[in-house]
Amino acid sequence: MAEVLLLCLMAACSHLPPAQTFHKNPNPQTMKPSTSLHSTGTPDYSLTEEKWKEILDPEAFRVLRQHGTERPYTGKYEQHWEPGQYHCVGCGNPLFESETKFDAGCGWPSFSEKVNPEAVIERTDHSFGMIRTEVLCARCHGHLGHLFPDGPRPTGLRYCINSVCLNFEPKEKDADKNKMTPPIRINRRDSR
Repeated sequence: MAEVLLLCLMAACSHLPPAQTFHKNPNPQTMKPSTSLHSTGTPDYSLTEEKWKEILDPEAFRVLRQHGTERPYTGKYEQHWEPGQYHCVGCGNPLFESETKFDAGCGWPSFSEKVNPEAVIERTDHSFGMIRTEVLCARCHGHLGHLFPDGPRPTGLRYCINSVCLNFEPKEKDADKNKMTPPIRINRRDSR
């Protein structure tokens, strides 16, 4: 039943155009957070919906702020293999290292591990008649994607993340010389 619902969701999203640009402001660090701090001491990125619409392009706003999903196999980072780090497009929070990225064959960038334990928030999502684990940016609470227990060892996790929610920061300026070799596709049923 869950597979049928997922196929219906993917079919419903198939009419959406692929995202061309992700962020109106290419440097999220220049974003002005409110002056209050979270209990962790980090800046509070609680912005109004109008402010988010100014900062993000329409597709990034739809996915990051309205919990949408980009069409599979259309994202900028789905087959991106340069060494570096992936950050939240909304606030610049570091999320994933390229070394943990793998080809899950699902149509979205997949990572087996977050950059640190505090990088993302994981919460139960009951949308579309399914029970899943939603992944949110810990800094701005933007929707990134979902977490599934079918990733490669040693974590057995697959963070399935929308490309439109990510910005990439290469490890070195001349990242083309150090391109990662695309990994072998993981058969999720045999990965654990």
